[in-house]
Amino acid sequence: MAIAPRDQTRRIGSLQVLVAPPRLPATAVGTCLTALAAQWRRGGSLAALWQAWPKVAGAQLAPHCRPLSLQAGVLWVGANHPQWLQALRFNRHQLLGALRGAGFQIRDLRFQHHHPAAAVSTGSESEAEVWAAHPSRIDVHGLADCPRCGAPAPAGELQRWGHCSFCVRQGVSQ
Repeated sequence: MAIAPRDQTRRIGSLQVLVAPPRLPATAVGTCLTALAAQWRRGGSLAALWQAWPKVAGAQLAPHCRPLSLQAGVLWVGANHPQWLQALRFNRHQLLGALRGAGFQIRDLRFQHHHPAAAVSTGSESEAEVWAAHPSRIDVHGLADCPRCGAPAPAGELQRWGHCSFCVRQGVSQ
């Protein structure tokens, strides 16, 4: 049977009782996050590398290149254009030095062409085009009376579905 440390036991008469270990002092959230980032760097975490990438790669290179994977000290970096891929190869030693200087244990760098998936933004042209022709737009299609209920409705809806959206909703609920 294991023996508990002295600071985790208390005597009550002839009994020896276990007590909770003393609490560690409270630390600020910022301190915890800094310690977590340092632990990521020591452990070779790709998440820490993504976070530090803009500072490490620099303002010109970072928007066009990104770390893809980190395995056994080998970092694969992807570039979105052949010219940026060439810039990575040309600046290989400076980038490796900057990574090591930032505390990352990188043994070697490898580069590849990388086509990131295009993120659809909420103001994209395709969304604007879809909205411009949407059947519910009164300012584009005008108003007309629904043949089923007689209520005024966008003419685009009537042309597309044959009746207004309220009639469609009633048909779905029935």
